[in-house]
Amino acid sequence: MKRVIVGLSGGVDSSVAAYLLKEQGYEVVGLFMKNWHDDSVTISNECPWLEDSNDAMIVADKLGIPFQVVDLSEQYKERIVDYMFNEYEKGRTPNPDVLCNREIKFDVFLKIALDLGADYVATGHYCRKGEEVINNEKVYKLIAGKDGNKDQSYFLCQLSQQQLSKALFPIGELTKPEVRKIAAEQDLITADKKDSQGLCFIGKVRLPEFLQQKLQPKEGVIVQIPKNSPLYKREIPVFNSKEDELKFYAKKITYSLTDGKIVGKHQGAHYFTKGQRKGLAVGGTKEPLFVIDTDVNDNVIYTGEGKHHQGLYRNVLFVSNEELHWIRQDLALKDTETMKVKARIRYRQALEEATLYKVKEGLYVEFLNMQSAITEGQFVAWYVNNELLGSGVIA
Repeated sequence: MKRVIVGLSGGVDSSVAAYLLKEQGYEVVGLFMKNWHDDSVTISNECPWLEDSNDAMIVADKLGIPFQVVDLSEQYKERIVDYMFNEYEKGRTPNPDVLCNREIKFDVFLKIALDLGADYVATGHYCRKGEEVINNEKVYKLIAGKDGNKDQSYFLCQLSQQQLSKALFPIGELTKPEVRKIAAEQDLITADKKDSQGLCFIGKVRLPEFLQQKLQPKEGVIVQIPKNSPLYKREIPVFNSKEDELKFYAKKITYSLTDGKIVGKHQGAHYFTKGQRKGLAVGGTKEPLFVIDTDVNDNVIYTGEGKHHQGLYRNVLFVSNEELHWIRQDLALKDTETMKVKARIRYRQALEEATLYKVKEGLYVEFLNMQSAITEGQFVAWYVNNELLGSGVIA
């Protein structure tokens, strides 16, 4: 009998995952990961992890499976929280959920599970796993979840073949309503529990407030760049190669104070991210202002009016070799090779037509259509026929 360790989070998805595995005849063990217990940053005096671990325990009891809590908060702090602060201070916007899967659930947690004699670990992610023998080797595939509305393959875009080989995604073939229905039929306490929003670790915490407690505020100015700025009418040179062309379009525009007018003040450029609308507190414009760039060195935020402002749009991005990751290493591009794909630059974004171009220093992703708020530090992930082949950090 194969043993599976399920990461029970106290939510409905992982509860149903555990139930289904038990039905399929696995020996199932539930483990709750405690990732965070710095009470100074939780909002109000709610203690979400206690509530969640309690729900997870009740579900395990109901399913008749062993249950324990593992404290991963130290690894969490080192690998996720510290990394996030460093990224924010550099003016990049990290994605903690992608990292949480790569560094915690499928690394630290996976090792604990294997030490407990597990054959697999399972999570409540909406995605699927496939396998195929190619050139006498077993190759694992990460496939989008059946529920297009809830597909969470993007969050797993940094997994390796080794990690995938040990992973099970029991609810990948189901839709969210089907999952809730199973939970209700099995009388699981989590059946009607709301989905957890926000970061996968801080419970009910809003990110800027959390960061503000750790990063020192410093006052700076908000500059508004006009829609018809001469910066957007730059001359297009004659390109000697496709690579020169991609390099030109991937380069973001550099703004300076003289390119616009000062319209307000802020408490720290590192609290803001591209495409952000909330929190600027500048009135008097017909359409809301959006952040089009932040300069953490000079502590300036550049904004544009309206969500169609040219400063928000670009159609080429670059990923350096150090931050390039192929789940399907057998399909990894060699220098000068190209590949037609569908790609997304954030969770929940519809897949967009794009072409990958491999060059010596890394990989360009050229989208057919302009993309809003391509953000440094976020992940771009690319797919062919519903299969996620690889990803990288936007440079």
